[in-house]
Amino acid sequence: MVTDSNVDEKTAPSDNKPVSASSGTPSPTGRPQRNLPGTKDEGLYQWPQRPLESIESAFALREYLQSLIRQDPHNVDLIIALPTGQDEHAWLYEHLCQICLELNYLIVHLEPECTPEVCPEMRAEEWMYYCATHPTPRECCAIDYLTHTLDGASALLNNVKFFPSRICVPEGSVKNFQSIARRLYRIFAHAYFHHRDIFDAFEAETSLYDRFLKLSRSRKLITDKLIIIPSLNNDDDSVATGARQIMSRQERTSCAQRAKLFNGTLVNI
Repeated sequence: MVTDSNVDEKTAPSDNKPVSASSGTPSPTGRPQRNLPGTKDEGLYQWPQRPLESIESAFALREYLQSLIRQDPHNVDLIIALPTGQDEHAWLYEHLCQICLELNYLIVHLEPECTPEVCPEMRAEEWMYYCATHPTPRECCAIDYLTHTLDGASALLNNVKFFPSRICVPEGSVKNFQSIARRLYRIFAHAYFHHRDIFDAFEAETSLYDRFLKLSRSRKLITDKLIIIPSLNNDDDSVATGARQIMSRQERTSCAQRAKLFNGTLVNI
């Protein structure tokens, strides 16, 4: 599972100066950049923002990204903007890892309500999805599908065969980003259409869907025709139009031929 790089990583100091727990370099404020034992919730991560170039760590991009999110999770344009001089694919990789991390919290909020009895099938409005984590793709209850999808995405992102380095991403591995984003989108879609109160409360606190959508569209990870959640801010006509077109197709689908979507392919049953 993808983890927060600032929580568990420890670095022994090389001298008597305060050091950053994540980078091993002296803190510019003299305060160790780690959450000390006994720190209260309101005191967590309370250290100044550091410029990316001052972070000397293999996790520099992730630490910088997480600091931007902690500073203001709703400043999505700043958060997704590629830092100067950085590899775009490495930046995109860190974003997908971070989105997986935060989606864990959304699923935790969904779990008491999204039970196998309430959501026996994985749906987003009228769309039904097969779970691809089984030897043969099959139906799963929604909460299992969400968990399987997130576990699968995290496992792929942590697979050294495809992503051996955090500094650069092999060209052949970039294609996996689209598959990951397409499946993660379904988690948001199920929450939006079937657990709207939870979705709205989580989005109001994190702007995670807004960040995911803008990142995915700006990097062409998902196409507009797969976006079925109407624009939350009514500021993107193309997304709303795509959603309306898909809804219209759904309305024309009879109950006897309900559409199922798997890997972006529409099939009738």
